[in-house]
Amino acid sequence: MAQMADTHVDDPARIEEFEARIARGESIEPKDWMPERYRKQLVRMMSQHAHSEIVGMLPEGNWITRAPSLRRKMTLLAKVQDEGGHGLYIYCGTETLGVDRKELVDQLLSGKAKYSSIFNYPTLSWADMGCIGWLVDGAAIVNQTMLAKASYGPYARAMVRICKEENFHKRQGYEIIATLAAGTPEQKAMAQESLNRWWWPSLMMFGPSDKDSPNTAELIRWGVKKKTNDELRQRFVNLTVPQAQAVGLTIPDPELRHDPETGNWVFGAIDWDEFWAVVKGDGPCNRERLEARRKAHDDGAWVRQGAEAYAAKARGQRRPVAA
Repeated sequence: MAQMADTHVDDPARIEEFEARIARGESIEPKDWMPERYRKQLVRMMSQHAHSEIVGMLPEGNWITRAPSLRRKMTLLAKVQDEGGHGLYIYCGTETLGVDRKELVDQLLSGKAKYSSIFNYPTLSWADMGCIGWLVDGAAIVNQTMLAKASYGPYARAMVRICKEENFHKRQGYEIIATLAAGTPEQKAMAQESLNRWWWPSLMMFGPSDKDSPNTAELIRWGVKKKTNDELRQRFVNLTVPQAQAVGLTIPDPELRHDPETGNWVFGAIDWDEFWAVVKGDGPCNRERLEARRKAHDDGAWVRQGAEAYAAKARGQRRPVAA
């Protein structure tokens, strides 16, 4: 694990120089001095991102054995595998901030750490595999392309690599939806029903509105984020509405309208009560998701023990005898 440099946040001169580097657009690297608050914000943000990738494997993994064809099974399997890799990659990046991965995983399993609220919704039909790729990964791309310009070097570089794969995931999901929308009336109805369920949770993915977000202003000042939650949400809507129209589906928002002056699609009010309920653990699948992760962690204990024994042997140490 990388050793962090001295972080005296009370030193005005060091803070001034740090913020000057941010203003110049310089990249902050693991061995550079950084304010403790900056480090903690990154640990929180990056670990939540990593947790989201890992928990995000569950809703889609549920459909691998029920995919309608071998081709669909292979592509879904590859996608879920990619998400697991993204999570491990971001965990590695978070460790450069001086935090141990075991600590981060323990926070997830205990319920202390958060992950994206979107993954606490159930996948009820095959069309959900399309909507997750199209909407959920599409929203992630809007956010992550901005993070690829983040001030913290390891996080920014991780996003460059991850966004390449997420773009494939979005295209894969949209192709599923387009195929269903062009199919039988029953298939199109399935795609529309899935869109109805996933639209609003996808808008919530960007986090609370700017006026209610406790972290956005600080993250933007430090160059971790380049746009606010509301700005990113608007960009996602502007990109997605024409895509829905192209395949003959209807966005489930009676207030949706195009503003010719701004070029934006104006959308209705988001149910923030639902958002906060899911974030606080009262969503449709919160308990199910954590239970699945805890079971996977417990079932995988033998792998960790074997890796530790192998590492001890490689160091020429005798494996401790279990009591």
